[in-house]
Amino acid sequence: MGKAQLEIHPVGRLATNCYFLINSETQECIITDPGDNAALLENRIREKGYKPVAILVTHGHFDHILAANRLREDLKVRIIAFKEEEELLVDTKERLFGMVDDESQLVVNADEFLSDGDILDLAGFKIRVLHTPGHSKGSCCYYLEEEKILLSGDTLFEGSVGRTDFPTGSMKEMDHSINEVLMKLPDDVEVFPGHGGSTTIGIERNANPYVR
Repeated sequence: MGKAQLEIHPVGRLATNCYFLINSETQECIITDPGDNAALLENRIREKGYKPVAILVTHGHFDHILAANRLREDLKVRIIAFKEEEELLVDTKERLFGMVDDESQLVVNADEFLSDGDILDLAGFKIRVLHTPGHSKGSCCYYLEEEKILLSGDTLFEGSVGRTDFPTGSMKEMDHSINEVLMKLPDDVEVFPGHGGSTTIGIERNANPYVR
């Protein structure tokens, strides 16, 4: 990974992987999918002396965004999401409930919206935005080509893909996202999903039943 370091913090009732992408040279830190436990995440950042620069959101389901508002306020960073996910981030009727005590945290007004192919320059990393609808219409992945890292959210898992039976989900779009977008990446790209363990594009190309 070179200067890139990844810390994985499973948070919330669904053990969502919140990732800290850290530049080992500057200690700048990008927070991806802060799904809950804001105090725990903040304490870790302060403990290690990380310098947070942004919050990246892969999609708007509650288990990926519950700590986002508090972290933005406490750490003074912006929230960045894909433009097609704006409606899901603010419309609480279209999301997953039942396990959320404080519904006020479900409304996330992102500070910046992205388009497919955008390149983010954050913490010394070039991050390409890949639109990967299927789990939701605005789901996206964050690809660091030089570091060979893919933060895949709930699009690609080890041996599986994200569910498509939630509002704005689509199996047809998921099939395209997996086979026509993610499987175009090199085999040695490490995949870090929203739940469960990491994998590689090569492993999934050969073993994932959703890959054609």
